[in-house]
Amino acid sequence: MTMLAEHIDGVIGVDTHRDTLAAAAVSPIGAVLASTDSPANARGYRRLLDFARQQVSGRRRWALEGIGRYGADLAAFLGQAGEQVVAVCRPKRAANRGGRKTDMLDAIRAAKEALATEHLLPPGLRGEREALRVLLATRHGAVLASTAAINQLKALIVSAPNCASSSAPRRSPTALTSATALPRTLSTG
Repeated sequence: MTMLAEHIDGVIGVDTHRDTLAAAAVSPIGAVLASTDSPANARGYRRLLDFARQQVSGRRRWALEGIGRYGADLAAFLGQAGEQVVAVCRPKRAANRGGRKTDMLDAIRAAKEALATEHLLPPGLRGEREALRVLLATRHGAVLASTAAINQLKALIVSAPNCASSSAPRRSPTALTSATALPRTLSTG
């Protein structure tokens, strides 16, 4: 059981958001060396990398919150720059924080969590894995929409008035739904 602190000279914790990134450099014993914020764009990523190189010039690790969402592009940028990145979970928030929550405190917490955690999580991989996630989510949505449409058609047939004078034959709900069903590749069965 080896801790991260034994293998690095510092951790850069980052709290990610859609438009901004808050970063804090933390020593292996948990002392905050410096902090900064940056826009969440390519120029901001380069600025954070420069900040990290100035604050922790030796072996460093990045600890990112929100790596699967707002931190995904930063993680990819850092990976391409040869930096080591780990994912940390967003901390559980107390119901009453008393106004003590800031993005910078979250960045410091991220770095300290990486230092204290025995099993670090690598960032999620993009590419085929992400494409499969999108495909499965889209399929799930299509199946739900198809089921809702079939249920609406069945309800319409059941509640429609039965006109004795109508010359059109009355179709069963099963016949109508099979005629309007999605192709077999999208259905659940």
